[in-house]
Amino acid sequence: MELGKKHVLVTGAGGFIGSHLVEALFETGFNIKAFVHYNSFDRRGWLDYLRPEILNSIEIFTGDIRDFNAVRKALENSEIVFHLAALVGIPYSYYSPDAYLETNIRGTLNILQASRDTGVKKIIHTSTSEVYGTAQFVPITEEHPLNPQSPYAATKSAADFLALTFFRSFNTPVAIVRPFNTYGPRQSMRAIVPTIITQIQEGKKQIELGSVNPTRDFTYVTDTVNGFIKISESENSIGEVINIGSCFEISIKDLAERIAGLMGTSIDVISKDERRRPDKSEVERLFAETSKAKQLLKWNPEISLDKGLMSTIKWFGNEDNRKLFRSGNYTL
Repeated sequence: MELGKKHVLVTGAGGFIGSHLVEALFETGFNIKAFVHYNSFDRRGWLDYLRPEILNSIEIFTGDIRDFNAVRKALENSEIVFHLAALVGIPYSYYSPDAYLETNIRGTLNILQASRDTGVKKIIHTSTSEVYGTAQFVPITEEHPLNPQSPYAATKSAADFLALTFFRSFNTPVAIVRPFNTYGPRQSMRAIVPTIITQIQEGKKQIELGSVNPTRDFTYVTDTVNGFIKISESENSIGEVINIGSCFEISIKDLAERIAGLMGTSIDVISKDERRRPDKSEVERLFAETSKAKQLLKWNPEISLDKGLMSTIKWFGNEDNRKLFRSGNYTL
């Protein structure tokens, strides 16, 4: 699909990945409508920190992804939908699973239903590697069984199945992008990479984390965003689930020590019970196979782990950026 000046809607546009996607779409020349969660302060998440020329060129739509009428209104005149809006913090899903059900499942259903009504040409639905659970074989292909181990992952699995059934039942033009662990500037303190970086920047020698033995496949945010866009461009992606990852795994402990080395220091890593997932809910291993993305999309990750970490360290090293977070507290 040649995107050119296509009209695109990005849900979750004010979030970490969503804001980077908006930047990339702007650079490519798309007509962008950004769906952000309504609030009385008129704050638009990370969009408020983008360059003025970007903000001045996009349309902001405020609403609630759980509200069908708002979603249908937002979709008017949109040809392509990047659906990223979701609750994503795994720890908080243990406390408030109802909210995850309403946002991640109901929100996705609203997108699918409204897209049928408005004649959207393509929906890119955002999944997560967490739906696989602990790897039963590696590398993890798209054929790996789904075994969600947290309420968050369960709601994302359900949303994926909804999207696929709309494709199979109604020929709705859906493609599913399944990113592994994306990291980079603007990421929440709930995520492991910012947690490690900011503790080191605060001068701590003992870094408090959750479980340190699980492995993850970390992908820099620009590579993830490039995957979104390539899925949008490819007619071959309709009806498909496509992994986006680095094809490289590293344990959380080794990641922390690697970050410390890049920052010119040494640390001790401490596993704290309050930061751990329940034992049966911990995903022990994630390691992506991305040959499908390479074959269908001609996509390959371009940013090495060290290069991506250095870029992230530099961003969090800016005091003005760090002030945007409450880095001294553990956040669910």
